[in-house]
Amino acid sequence: MLIEFRVQNFLSFNELQTFTMVKSKSSELPVNAFSIMTEKEFSLLKSAAVYGPNSCGKSNFLKALSAMKGIVTTTLQHGMKLPLTPFRLNPETVDQPTEFEMSFIVRNVKYQYGFSASADQIFDEWLFAFPAGRPQKWFERVWDAESGKHIWKFSHFLQGAKKLWLQSTRENALFLSTAVQLNSEQLKPVFDWFSKTLRFVATEGLSSDSTARFCIGDGKERVLKFLKAADFNIEDIHVKENNLPSEPAYEINTVHTDSAGRSVLFNFRNESSGTQKFFSFAEPILNILSNGDVLCIDELNVNLHPKLVHFLVELFHDPKANPKNAQLIFTTHDTTILTQKIFRRDQIWFCDKNKEQASFLYPLSDFSPKKGKENLEQGYLSGRYGALPLVRSFCGIE
Repeated sequence: MLIEFRVQNFLSFNELQTFTMVKSKSSELPVNAFSIMTEKEFSLLKSAAVYGPNSCGKSNFLKALSAMKGIVTTTLQHGMKLPLTPFRLNPETVDQPTEFEMSFIVRNVKYQYGFSASADQIFDEWLFAFPAGRPQKWFERVWDAESGKHIWKFSHFLQGAKKLWLQSTRENALFLSTAVQLNSEQLKPVFDWFSKTLRFVATEGLSSDSTARFCIGDGKERVLKFLKAADFNIEDIHVKENNLPSEPAYEINTVHTDSAGRSVLFNFRNESSGTQKFFSFAEPILNILSNGDVLCIDELNVNLHPKLVHFLVELFHDPKANPKNAQLIFTTHDTTILTQKIFRRDQIWFCDKNKEQASFLYPLSDFSPKKGKENLEQGYLSGRYGALPLVRSFCGIE
């Protein structure tokens, strides 16, 4: 479960930005949030939508989440570069490190983990745990510029071969990742949250292979139920695995019913792009809902009807469909779902750029629109909340 994410000096983000999934005190749409047992009166949101014009930094926000995950979970050889690009339009910060910090919950324990780094090295790294809401600093790694070395601090709360892990941590590697590779069972849940719980699904180039493979196994009925709930008139799915290297991995056929009540077989390639995309979504979304993971999707509205976007969002809000409180974070241009019938005000975020061309994030709740009464779509498109493209008149060349 994601609580909060902070990013500074990465791609189009210059100053520190904070994105939170913490529920506000508002009582609107209670099913869109859930309580957790780690702290009293502490609730998280099940979804968040990020709006903004093209090139404002919406995708960079998800790239920041993905970059943090990648650095935690990927082992680099000595001398290899970290996948980090600082904000390049400010000469005062372009040579400063990028900073990420994530707060999340694993097995009813809250963790706060972060690091700062350049493409060449890790500078700082820290991890706090909050069992029963009580803070524990497990380790801290601080770069000392004068000596050109790290200063390490460990507490008795962290058990294991800390000296070995420290000595094995390269300049371009995280202590967390190194310790887990060297069998730290205590740190493994933190590492696994990044590697298994924080997940990304691409809308462009999304393959149908995982859903096809899921159908060959024991997942076909769940996929059919998923498609029928979204009003696709598909009665059955036939999937066959191809062993020929020149053929697609799977041969997929869908079954429809004609006006005479007879079954008609369709090659999957003849289905609409929206149907193909929705089918490809089925396996990852069904598993994410089953496992209680965190799903990040960029431009969820691409090739999907607004009603289908609404359907996917409501899956995460529905306690029956989402019994383990999976979370959905997505960017979109689809304003038809920008309504208080679907979202709480604290679930809606905007991304925009300032006069220095740096991206910044802010929630709709900053504007305090009237609960349940204000037309959010109209307010957004009229410019009340910002984060709209500035469109000027165009005079053609003679």
